[in-house]
Amino acid sequence: MINFEEELEKYEPSLDIEHVSEVVNNNNNLTDVTDIMRELINQAKGTM
Repeated sequence: MINFEEELEKYEPSLDIEHVSEVVNNNNNLTDVTDIMRELINQAKGTM
């Protein structure tokens, strides 16, 4: 049988997931396509 206590002691989170978590949690200024499009439209209108 599986010894869950022993397995939990061995557990180490994936480094990739920790890295993504740090980036997402520490970067509140994420730009998406909508932000880029708004900026391009404002530049085209000259209202920047």
